[in-house]
Amino acid sequence: MIRYVLLVFLGACSYGVLSTFVKLAYHSGFVVNEVSGSQMLLGAVMSWIPALLLSRKKATRKQWLLLLGVGLTVGATGIFYYAALQYVPASIGIVLLFQFTWIGVLIEAVTERKPPEADKILALVLLMAGTILAGGILGSEWQHVTLLGIVLGFLAAISYALFILFSGKTAVTVDPWKRSAIMATGSVMLTFVVFPPEFLINGALFEGLLMYGFPLALFGVLIPTILFNVGVPKVGGGLATILSAAELPTAVFMSAFVLQEQVSGLQWVGVGIILLGISVPEIYRTRTSRRVVKIEPRT
Repeated sequence: MIRYVLLVFLGACSYGVLSTFVKLAYHSGFVVNEVSGSQMLLGAVMSWIPALLLSRKKATRKQWLLLLGVGLTVGATGIFYYAALQYVPASIGIVLLFQFTWIGVLIEAVTERKPPEADKILALVLLMAGTILAGGILGSEWQHVTLLGIVLGFLAAISYALFILFSGKTAVTVDPWKRSAIMATGSVMLTFVVFPPEFLINGALFEGLLMYGFPLALFGVLIPTILFNVGVPKVGGGLATILSAAELPTAVFMSAFVLQEQVSGLQWVGVGIILLGISVPEIYRTRTSRRVVKIEPRT
């Protein structure tokens, strides 16, 4: 179990790397259409290489359609989130996105008709408190927040929660390599509908965009999708959404040590609280297992 927990955790950390490369790309003069489009296109290409080399079993038409649908949630998350940032400050945008934690647990509870366990509720409380601090929301300018921005942020959170949940339940008999490739295909299809790939004809891809698109595709498409496809079916969607909160601490670490941005003491406290919240379910599981072993009758 711990192996799959670690895979999901590392997948979330991989997503946390993205904001650093996005900021570097914007600083170099590239725009959201180019950054998002190159990420998804290169991610799809990179995902199909191991799928074609390592995957032997074919997916059925139904499995293709289902996995393409899951890929749409990945593309929708990026589209909604990038759109939200046009109407709300970045600190509030990240907090809105991180509502996926309780949304994912709620969806799992409704679909499985079972209330969330006490450890998950405690983890969610810690995650929300940590997210507010780590995201720097206390110093945000609330007068710049619009209702449209809040709605778009929540839509991004819902899309991300659906991706995490569906990645653990959709066409699980298909090997992870092919599942990831088909999902990436669905993601790039939706992205190109919203953001036409002008970078393919205006020369931007080979004028510096590739330098940012490649790591964005690696850490934002290939690695996390593979890790989620392997880990989420084993740990469950509810726990996976909690583990996925590791994205924000990773983003804060990257901002501080790579971009050399100033991170306040409250933000570091928030990072610590998030990490504590992520560890709560595993601590609870370990303590429960030990308690069961102790009360087993001796023979």
